[in-house]
Amino acid sequence: METSRAQQRDRVRQWVLLVSAVVAVAVSTIGSGAFGGQPVEQAAGGALSATSTLVAPAGPAFSIWGVIYTGLVALAVWQLAAARPDYPRQRAAGWWLVASAVLNALWITVVQLGSLVGSVVVIAALAAVLGVALARLGRTPPRTRVEALLVDGTTGLYLGWVLIATVANVSAWLKTDVLPTPVPGGESLWAVLVLVVAAAIGVGIATLTGRLAPTLSLAWGLAWVAVGRTDPSDTTGPVPVVVVVAAAAALVVLAAGVRAAVLRHRSTRDVDRARSRVS
Repeated sequence: METSRAQQRDRVRQWVLLVSAVVAVAVSTIGSGAFGGQPVEQAAGGALSATSTLVAPAGPAFSIWGVIYTGLVALAVWQLAAARPDYPRQRAAGWWLVASAVLNALWITVVQLGSLVGSVVVIAALAAVLGVALARLGRTPPRTRVEALLVDGTTGLYLGWVLIATVANVSAWLKTDVLPTPVPGGESLWAVLVLVVAAAIGVGIATLTGRLAPTLSLAWGLAWVAVGRTDPSDTTGPVPVVVVVAAAAALVVLAAGVRAAVLRHRSTRDVDRARSRVS
């Protein structure tokens, strides 16, 4: 009886993940300006636009959302159609991924309502939830390359991009609501400090998880911060010091991710070889 109930809960979790992923994508279309929604870059008085702060990535960077949303839906379909409901990795991370999709939709809703402080709270929670999901996935290795790509890869990309989005979101809130009066040189100094912290977090994630995906999307965002500060038509740019620090941060994070992934692959290979010798 208990086994049957556990299986029912597993199946419910699978369906809830699929529904929540679809809802997240649907709400994102509203955030793009469809169905009467206001584009995110125009909401909250334009505080979240690509030119609102010195750490806002340039517009093309946000195309990565298409990859993330596609991966999230593909992940949800895969775990429903191709994996056992009681698969331990699904149980470990499934509800956390559901929470990430719900928070994603909630963030867009809060931004549509114009609440910057609310958006900061939600996106910080989203980053934390994704961090937990990736950590729980890291307890056991994926069984197939498809699973590694869809589940681990999507979750990692999602986390890395949300981290840079959190940086931009917090900076926009501080600039708009907390420190609206500019301090000479203050914004550049703040941008440099924030970018250094973002790079440190990226290196930490790479070291702790051995994953490349989070560092790819984080480095992508950092690189587009650098690009955004080279555009003379931007109200924030060009700002040479931010360009240099953002570009350097992107390279450091990417290098850390590649190194961590290589070390993780070697470790896994050595373990497999040891097991084969014993058997």
